[in-house]
Amino acid sequence: MRLVIQRVSDAKVTVNETVVGEIGTGLLVLAGFGQADEADLPGKPVWKKMLDKLFNLRIFPDDEGKMNRSLADIQGDLMLISQFTLYADCKKGRRPSFTNACHPYIAESLFDRFVEDARKETPGLFATGRFGAEMHLDFTNWGPVTIILDSDDL
Repeated sequence: MRLVIQRVSDAKVTVNETVVGEIGTGLLVLAGFGQADEADLPGKPVWKKMLDKLFNLRIFPDDEGKMNRSLADIQGDLMLISQFTLYADCKKGRRPSFTNACHPYIAESLFDRFVEDARKETPGLFATGRFGAEMHLDFTNWGPVTIILDSDDL
């Protein structure tokens, strides 16, 4: 599993010209699953570690402007977006290969479960896009701050 985490001051996701999700200050997270990710991933320790890191990364400023506060600390919002292209392989040629991405059937169930688990822990507003849909994201990356978490690194 890979997460691209962006600290935002606002974010909005649109599908077919309809806004399906909107948040204020918090995190916009692109979530992707790879070939090695299987249906039982939610039962493994790495699942909990990824969620724990997501909610407890200290990337929001404290009163002195230092990155010392987490999403939980600031009672921030969270937006999750499915993103299979996080597993693009660009080693050969100019067209990315997506064979490293998880099969859509498994990826959708994993994403749905990640949404369910994250929604329970989100202190502020929670939003998501639609799995497999063409989505348009409008957001303001605050900082900019962008962090990549990969389950292979935990």
